[in-house]
Amino acid sequence: MSFKKIIFPATLLLSALSTYAQDQTASGKDTLTNHLTEVMVKENRLQLPFSKQNRNIWIIDSEKIKSLPARSISELLSYVSGVDVRQRGPGGVQADISLDGGTFDQTLVLVNGIKVSDPQTGHNMMNLPINKNDIDHIEVLRGSASRIYGINALTGAINIVTRTPQKTDVSANLFSGSSFKKDEVSGSTYANYGVQASASLVSEGASHLLSASQEAGNGYRYNTAFNNQKFFYQGKIKVGKADGLDVIAGYTHNNFGANAFYAAPGDKEAEETVKTTLAAITYTTKITENWTMSPRISYRNNVDDYLYIKQTPDKFHNLHKTNVFDVELNNTFQTGIGTFGLGLEGRTEHINSTNLGKRDRTNAGIFAEYKFDKVEGLMVNLGAYTNYNSDYGWQAFPGIDVGYNIYGNWRLFANLGTGQRLPTYTDLYYKGPTNIGNDLLKPEKSKYAEGGLKYNDKQFALNVSYFVRRIDSFIDWVKSVQTDPWQPQNFSRVNTKGFTLSADYSLKPMQGILNQMRFGASYTNLDPSFKTTLASAVISRYAVESLRNQLSGTVNASFFKLVDLTLTARYQERINYKKYTVMDARLAFKQEKYSIYVDAANLFNVQYIEASAVPMPGSWFTLGVKAAIDKR
Repeated sequence: MSFKKIIFPATLLLSALSTYAQDQTASGKDTLTNHLTEVMVKENRLQLPFSKQNRNIWIIDSEKIKSLPARSISELLSYVSGVDVRQRGPGGVQADISLDGGTFDQTLVLVNGIKVSDPQTGHNMMNLPINKNDIDHIEVLRGSASRIYGINALTGAINIVTRTPQKTDVSANLFSGSSFKKDEVSGSTYANYGVQASASLVSEGASHLLSASQEAGNGYRYNTAFNNQKFFYQGKIKVGKADGLDVIAGYTHNNFGANAFYAAPGDKEAEETVKTTLAAITYTTKITENWTMSPRISYRNNVDDYLYIKQTPDKFHNLHKTNVFDVELNNTFQTGIGTFGLGLEGRTEHINSTNLGKRDRTNAGIFAEYKFDKVEGLMVNLGAYTNYNSDYGWQAFPGIDVGYNIYGNWRLFANLGTGQRLPTYTDLYYKGPTNIGNDLLKPEKSKYAEGGLKYNDKQFALNVSYFVRRIDSFIDWVKSVQTDPWQPQNFSRVNTKGFTLSADYSLKPMQGILNQMRFGASYTNLDPSFKTTLASAVISRYAVESLRNQLSGTVNASFFKLVDLTLTARYQERINYKKYTVMDARLAFKQEKYSIYVDAANLFNVQYIEASAVPMPGSWFTLGVKAAIDKR
């Protein structure tokens, strides 16, 4: 599928939709509110609504989250073009997340603005104690973003924003699914089940959310069984007239068969257990009418227990324990010449590992930002993040973005950004028969430039943009001949050019028949090039595995206030792999207190691989029921 064949009809379609959206708004007819225009993007200091952002940001809002046929956060992200989700099994057992051709260590993941990066390895970054029902929306910020979020936001950031309950209620979700294929050894049918429950308590001065879940299954091929538990709490408490206290705490226990996850075919009998604890306290106070201060303390503990051969746990056993403490002080100052943001951060990362040893490093950072919006239609955001790392010293990462409303809801935007990614402890110190670390690695650095056009109103959101990015000292696991072990090197400079087109459109409802119809489409084309700094030719593990073309589409419709139907399609063309298209669907029957739904994943049983040598499941069908009772 060529670039022109995809873009030309897509552009015509989006132009037509845009014209129709403007005509409907101008005529004064009733329209269905698109939640995108209402979403406030939750940056830590300078916050703007989605419609005024000067960056390539896309939102998975609450309505999409409810309608998409996905069980996990990883599966939700797979419907966003530009996000490369490389799963090693269904249901979020383990997944690597990257943006716009980067690697899984170059994307920063946050929960309510709290970094959840794992200094051991990015493979554990999505081991989150959060269920789909706990989420209000997900923000996908594409492009180097150290100015906003600090270290490790090399190619972008994904911020998962949890929901604030609006009423006291209790809800539950029970489901079970199967491929209806059988294990050839045991004769049992591959299947899974899940139980999720949550309770909310809302009073005049506080809200509390508590959720728990259990998911398990016997896998979909040999040694892929899994067992996962999650617990999550969020509390928001008013203190006085203007202050507030936010608390989150969560724990997840994730055990799974890791057949072919890292070292196929030798790891056929591998098993892994990853346990993650996350906690944070944020206090927001108004020092003066124009000065808001938010100190925050967060903690993340991760235990990664890996058995290369589960039948002989005393051999090839890696146990990694990491502890990360983070202290932040964020400030926002409203002045007559614009809004200023100032942030201070201190971070310690400790690991105690049977393979990587005992290691510590610290990081200190200063954020300085400025927003100017005193000229009608114009908005400028600029700033810098200055960072000190105990291993790599001082570095500074500036950035700027500019947007201007050229006509009505049409907005031109451009941004320049820089970023950094620190080597993980696995990059630096790992020792194994097929992988050897390199303690001489330097951090990766990026420079990013983007320009584009946006349109936003209550029915229609459109983003068209083009970017160029350069990553210096790119870290990749390489080897000279096939029989050598993999070892990371700062082996190249990677230049990437990319084009992205995304749109979301809500159709005008039809009285009594069509309650809602929403279309979403996005396309990304990437053109990477590599300039190696090594003398001899190498075999690369990650540099040539990014997507070249990615096209996704979603249609959701609600009929007679009774039936919801969602259809999705994802076309992917990887640089070194075949092209394939995966289609999913959800059909739901809704009543006031409950709903029954059927999900069909990979409707046409497409055979494909996303990561390592792990074939993804074929068709998988799930039947579920949701129920909720609220206090009247």
